[in-house]
Amino acid sequence: MDQELTGGAGMPDSWSRLWAPHRTTYLSGENRPLPGNGVPCPFCRIPTLDDVEGLVVARGTDAYVVMNLYPYNAGHVLICTYRHVADLTELTALERNELLELSAHAMKVIRKVSGAQGFNLGMNQGSISGAGIAEHIHQHIVPRWSGDANFMPVIGKTKVLPQLLQETRAALADSWNLV
Repeated sequence: MDQELTGGAGMPDSWSRLWAPHRTTYLSGENRPLPGNGVPCPFCRIPTLDDVEGLVVARGTDAYVVMNLYPYNAGHVLICTYRHVADLTELTALERNELLELSAHAMKVIRKVSGAQGFNLGMNQGSISGAGIAEHIHQHIVPRWSGDANFMPVIGKTKVLPQLLQETRAALADSWNLV
């Protein structure tokens, strides 16, 4: 019997699987800053790269917009402060205001570029709340469309992203100053 048709206990199952081995590196912490592993903060590193390499959509004075490497939906961006702080209460008023302004502008741009019908906005404060990189505050902007939670993620346990991150970044960056 084909190996991909057998379940975890060697029993046949009906699941088709799309393998994403690149996630193992992230989940194991190899390229993620965790206590004691010496990996530098990616949100501090990204602003030192050029926009295309760093997947930066736009830069503000105190914060910037970047594509999420592990998106929940196409167009999923993060709003990150330049300053390395972990908690919303540690931000200055200017940083908080720009974080919110960039979030609102990102929503307008994503609507224009992709016709998003809604958004999930979120900020996980602390690793216990689910923050993958808890030491550097960041806001998630996840675009949503009617039917985006169709049979693929619900029944097929697969997420379909219709565009490469570089293409989405280019479309958002090109429209950033037009909205």
